[in-house]
Amino acid sequence: MIKVGIIGATGYTGAELVRLLRQHPQVELVALTTQQYVGLPFTEVYPHLSGKVNLVGEELNIPALVAKCEAVFVSLPHGHALPVAQEVIRQGKKMIDLGADIRLKDPAAYAKWYQVDLDQSLGRTITARLLAQAVYGLPELHRQEIKQAKTVANPGCYPTSALLGLAPLLKNKIIDPNRIIIDAKSGVSGAGRGASINTHYCEVNENIKAYSVTNHRHTPEIEQELSLLAGGEIKVTFTPHLTPMTRGILSTIYAPLSVNASSQEILNLYRTFYQGEHFIRIMPPHILPGTKMVAGSNYCALGIVVDERTNQVIILSAIDNLIKGASGQAVQNMNIMFGFPETTALEEAGVYP
Repeated sequence: MIKVGIIGATGYTGAELVRLLRQHPQVELVALTTQQYVGLPFTEVYPHLSGKVNLVGEELNIPALVAKCEAVFVSLPHGHALPVAQEVIRQGKKMIDLGADIRLKDPAAYAKWYQVDLDQSLGRTITARLLAQAVYGLPELHRQEIKQAKTVANPGCYPTSALLGLAPLLKNKIIDPNRIIIDAKSGVSGAGRGASINTHYCEVNENIKAYSVTNHRHTPEIEQELSLLAGGEIKVTFTPHLTPMTRGILSTIYAPLSVNASSQEILNLYRTFYQGEHFIRIMPPHILPGTKMVAGSNYCALGIVVDERTNQVIILSAIDNLIKGASGQAVQNMNIMFGFPETTALEEAGVYP
């Protein structure tokens, strides 16, 4: 049994962590921190967990929290995880960050894309050291490194969908890596629980729109990991869209094939690449992935179609942005780090419809 704390427990991903971890047979939740709801029972913030969680929201004290936990989840926007990582390493504990602070290996890229002044935070030297120590937590690609990690960078939701969709193609070098297009659509929960005009009901309902075209902050994360897979620098065209649904991501990915191959041959390649991966579902050709197929679950559903007329492969990758795209994958990483069965607390089927 390990003691676990969640920093930022009252956001959507924090609440999903609570929901998943409270049924984990090897976990005792000992601390839930919050900014807005200090002193309130967690179930007053999220009544759907009434009778399941007895903790009260508390103010964050990093050294004290780390001292009483063996694992800490950080579920906050970027800019808050580096001091936690520093303390976790100092005390010899473990951390999974669901934000973006330790995903990028290049401190300059992190500073540029997230508009962080490294000199005003922990300093460039400390930041670079923390980024270098962190392991990118996509289990299907980095399982062995995760096993040894003290700090894990939980991938972003869009990158999870895109990377799982593209990994077999790049690893086997059968697509043109310079002409990849990722067209992704997400539910509104990906924007978090905070109120904003962009996620106001009247703005979102009966509307679908692109945003952050050419400059979404997940772009360097996608390119970093794809470049590792390909063994050379890759740049992609990535366009995210906001859709009028609560949860889910569907990425439609286009890439020119560098060989002649049928849909069945590419399908077999994917089945071989992901053989034994519990949370990857390779769909048969007559069933194309959709977000409801994976809602509420830690699965990624992949569909593969080859357009033989244009010799282009089209990959459809569906995940629940709050589960495989965030909290479920974080629990999966924790299981790997502590040697628990990887599927513990994550085997429940999703919800439909």
